[in-house]
Amino acid sequence: MTTERTEHAQGHVGHSRRRFLAAAGGAVGATALWPSGGAAAASAGPRVAVLGGGVSGLSAAHELAERGYAVTVYEYYDVLGGKARSMDVPGTAAGGRKPLPGEHGFRFFPGFYRNLPDTMRRIPFPGNANGVHDNLRGSTEELFARAGGRPDLHFPLRRLTTPPAPGDLTPSWIRDQLLSVLDLGTHLPAHEAAYFADRLLVHLTSCDARREDTWEKTSWWEFIRAEEMSEEYQTLLGIGQTRNLVATRAEVASTRTVGRVIIEALILWGLLGRGLDGDADIDRVLNAPTSEAWIAPWETYLRSLGVEFVTGTQVHEVLYAGGRVTGVRVSARDGDQERTVTADHYVSALPVEHARRTWGSTLRAADPQLASCDALQTDWMTGVMFYLRTPTPVVHGHINCLDSPWSVTGIGQAQFWDVRDFSTDYGDGRAHDCLSAIISEWDKPGILYGKTARECTKDEIVAELWAQLKDGLNDSGKTTLTDDDRLDWFMDPAVTGLGGPDPQNREQLLIHPTGTLYNRPSARTKVPNFFLAGDYVRTDVDLATMEGANESARRAVNALLDADNSDAARCEVVELYRPPEMEPLKRVDEVRYRLGLPNTFDLG
Repeated sequence: MTTERTEHAQGHVGHSRRRFLAAAGGAVGATALWPSGGAAAASAGPRVAVLGGGVSGLSAAHELAERGYAVTVYEYYDVLGGKARSMDVPGTAAGGRKPLPGEHGFRFFPGFYRNLPDTMRRIPFPGNANGVHDNLRGSTEELFARAGGRPDLHFPLRRLTTPPAPGDLTPSWIRDQLLSVLDLGTHLPAHEAAYFADRLLVHLTSCDARREDTWEKTSWWEFIRAEEMSEEYQTLLGIGQTRNLVATRAEVASTRTVGRVIIEALILWGLLGRGLDGDADIDRVLNAPTSEAWIAPWETYLRSLGVEFVTGTQVHEVLYAGGRVTGVRVSARDGDQERTVTADHYVSALPVEHARRTWGSTLRAADPQLASCDALQTDWMTGVMFYLRTPTPVVHGHINCLDSPWSVTGIGQAQFWDVRDFSTDYGDGRAHDCLSAIISEWDKPGILYGKTARECTKDEIVAELWAQLKDGLNDSGKTTLTDDDRLDWFMDPAVTGLGGPDPQNREQLLIHPTGTLYNRPSARTKVPNFFLAGDYVRTDVDLATMEGANESARRAVNALLDADNSDAARCEVVELYRPPEMEPLKRVDEVRYRLGLPNTFDLG
């Protein structure tokens, strides 16, 4: 095994295993990968090794490089972006077109994201005054598709035309608005709708201590008393707001997380136009495949700052001795040519299920919060892209198949790709649209084979998912999807072994059962040159999202700057919106909580 010091290269680092092996083969090879000197002035600063090239790793590299640090990013795949990246569908390009675009699952950018959009504005893109941020497009509605003859729910995603003036937001006004929204085509019994609205007022007016000590330990299912309510209540307000959106079962999902992020930030404050990214729409998507519209321009910009990328790299262990991280043991992705790389500082930006495997016993002993990460849970939330012969937008936004046993969501993508002509730009010219669908529930039987998604082969998953989409979208006499229109499909190759005894998914999602908050680590560790970034790190957004990944990177960089006694400006961290009208009620609740009393609006 060799040891090489991370240096900055002039020009680009190759993306092939051959370059990786050449780098490990001796001094000449190492110089080829990490030669002295830098391509930009930024490379003269202290060296930082960033482990992971997903959203958190790229965000950390971005902030560090702009502050003069010499950054090298080590990434497992041959391309950057992690779960957010696009993927070419092999063997589909013809006639000078690009391959059909695939992905792990569709991306969306809620209006309450404010840290990530700031980064996006700082990524140059030709013709865009605001960088890749100008590649975002707003959706106008969400479809809650129902099966079994139930009427669909079309939920308009637009701000209220007459929101309350500052200072006029009252609990009674919020309750009335919630009841009016719940009356939009739902079949909830009136007393159940009223009860749900009252429960949201309890959460809205709860102090931080009650949220962290009580509601974090209370499941969403229990908080809204779903077990005692109608099936409609359970489906719409329980499962539809948890399993379908964040892959966490309502029976175990943290009330604090669901209440703060999904109900308050995404829905309530979004409808009021408060706490949003400028004049952003409530929901946004990109105008082209993710890597084209965002990740590739980001890589180009970071390279211009002198950031180096070593792809096809497996991180094995973060080495610790004498109170500091002394290096990182890495190899080529297939395990060949193991060696140690070193730097002045280290940012672990791997997903938690991979990061914690790299923390040895001595490093864990140095900071107990690392061991707590073993209690964090992940689950599968993976998509299938269906390529269609005719444009099939369905709805100008996202689809939530509320009655699907696999908690299926989706979106028709071509309608938003206004800078692309799908059939002209991709594949062999026959596909005109991509219906991107996600399976969030992998452990319940489907409607075709009576098997869970984990038990199915890939072909069975595709057939089952297509059947569930048709069950929701073709119900009530309408025909939206036809078998003849389906041309091809794609699933992330990170999912392997389907149909066998031990299926695997290398790209899982952090989920949020009760108590998750207590095991989330801070970006700053007790090791002075080691920092954490990723959607599992404790952030204000408190949800496994691209916004959380970006926020965590900002916190990690700020901790690094503090440890380095740097004079550089700290990264701005924008927290979730807190309506000032609710603060007096929260202060009252803080007193009641200390006295052991329930929230004022908690009538049991």
